Amino acid sequence: MNESLPTFRKEKQAVWRFGLVGVSNTAVDFAVFFLLTAAGAKAAVAQAVAYGAGMANSYIWNRRWTFQVRRKANMKEVLRFLAVNGLSFGASLAVLLAAERLAPLWLAKLAATIAGMAVNFIGSRYWVFVETGK
Repeated sequence: MNESLPTFRKEKQAVWRFGLVGVSNTAVDFAVFFLLTAAGAKAAVAQAVAYGAGMANSYIWNRRWTFQVRRKANMKEVLRFLAVNGLSFGASLAVLLAAERLAPLWLAKLAATIAGMAVNFIGSRYWVFVETGK
């Protein structure tokens, strides 16, 4: 039991850090999304551009701070990150398009963000930024 306590603490810390990075990603995402929609862009187009801006922020901060990857970045990791974010984007877009028919745009965007974050954490933690050599 004592051996599992440091692992639990490390996982708890990763979840909190991911959440904080997620807040900054969301701020970037929402700012870009609402600026573009205010300028007349369709929600789906604005979502794609805003998601890309948040994704760049996510890679940098999650790699360095949340999961503390020390090895040099490589193409395999970047491709995995892009794949996970593609799945996350797909989930968020599907939720956005479904929810905007039923709720105000801000609520649809919030639901889409939560769905995307869930997919992103699971993929990032267990596939993209896994520690190797254990």
